[in-house]
Amino acid sequence: MQNTEEIWRLVDENQQAFIELSDRVWEMPELAYAEVRSVAEHKKALEAHGFRISEKLAGIPTAIMGEAGEEGPVIAILGEYDALPGLSQEAGVAEHRPLPGDGSGHGCGHNLLGAGALLAATAVKDYLAKNGIKGRVRYYGCPAEEGGAAKAFMVREGCFKDVDIAISWHPAPFAAVNEAKSLANTRIDFTFTGRSSHAAAAPHLGRSALDAIELMNVGVNYMREHMPSEARIHYAYLDAGGIAPNVVQGKATVRYLIRASDLPMLQGLVARVRKIGDGAALMTETSVSTKVVSAVSNLLGNLPLERAMQSNLERLGPPPFDDEDRALAAEFQKTLSDEDIASAFKRMGVPVRKGVPLADEIIPLEAKGAAMVGSTDVGDVSWVVPTVQARGATYAIGTPGHSWQLTAQGQSPLAHKGMVHVAKVMAGVAVDALKDPKLIEQAKADLAARTAETPYACPLPADLTPPIKMAQV
Repeated sequence: MQNTEEIWRLVDENQQAFIELSDRVWEMPELAYAEVRSVAEHKKALEAHGFRISEKLAGIPTAIMGEAGEEGPVIAILGEYDALPGLSQEAGVAEHRPLPGDGSGHGCGHNLLGAGALLAATAVKDYLAKNGIKGRVRYYGCPAEEGGAAKAFMVREGCFKDVDIAISWHPAPFAAVNEAKSLANTRIDFTFTGRSSHAAAAPHLGRSALDAIELMNVGVNYMREHMPSEARIHYAYLDAGGIAPNVVQGKATVRYLIRASDLPMLQGLVARVRKIGDGAALMTETSVSTKVVSAVSNLLGNLPLERAMQSNLERLGPPPFDDEDRALAAEFQKTLSDEDIASAFKRMGVPVRKGVPLADEIIPLEAKGAAMVGSTDVGDVSWVVPTVQARGATYAIGTPGHSWQLTAQGQSPLAHKGMVHVAKVMAGVAVDALKDPKLIEQAKADLAARTAETPYACPLPADLTPPIKMAQV
């Protein structure tokens, strides 16, 4: 308990600088691989707190790592800072008010995620120095989690090869250990090439790439009836062939996002989708080419680390929200449906409680809710390093992920309190591992057992490079 209270104090001593960091990143939302200003802010914070800095990890201009300490175990704490398109929103306002600009916003709370992770790493750095403990803590600033698979590229390039354990978190409506369930996925662009012609005067001379995409979509829709229920397939037109209906579209591109519970299932679904694309090209007398954009693995759990994180959560207790925080959260709940709010409880595997706007309990480790049907590139880290994640209670219960409501709460006092709370949990797990070598040994044994029959195989094609938008920071 004494060790725990000391690390909590170190988090509290540093919290204001990182609350301000999270707010600055919120104010400059940047999309995957273009987080130039955000990574610059994280670099300034690393420099200010005395970390040794490595930049452009895996050749990615917006990936950064700060290390502190000497010798001993290596504890990684993972942060993110990318935003989402179309989720711009005025802060603290419980009605939809997009801000002027490009329309991007932190609708998944990654401004908090990166700042909270760096706050935890800074507290651990100070703890090591004050207590003369051998060990190293690293903050990994990871870009492009939203569809960019940056961590998968970083794993492939060996950025985590000497890490003993990895710790991270994600903004959520509840304080809990994150259940290690996610979907492996890949994004593939299908480009059809046909022949343009005058749609009225010479339609028989045209071969429509747009028709090919529409036939492909029909085929995939029929396939949905005959695939595992936990799998998901989504698509978006990147190029529909133009805006002129009197021209047969000679070229068009569609992006498919294919998700499955594990990599073998994913590979099977990808093969079937590719066959459908080939069939659509055959039916329309067009040609089809494909390009993999990104791919990530499913998450692997780690029971020893999950138990250590649960212990820290229970010792700390719920976040210290006050009446003003609860009143603000209640205002946001008014913009949600009863189903939104009830679903949030059900996803955590706990009874629905009406009139509860913010987390006031720690979710038990044994609670099992609905399976997580999203994806994360933390999955690839979890296959090569024992990994644990927390859920940090930073927004009103029922708030949908990737929503304007979540963006609006990203600078609020309740979000800041939740961020500091989860930083204490992550720092506590790190200290537990540094003080007890057996915990690291047990975590590594757990990972070895989970990967014994199915070793890690990077889902990215060997020749695929990150789709970097900016040449340099």
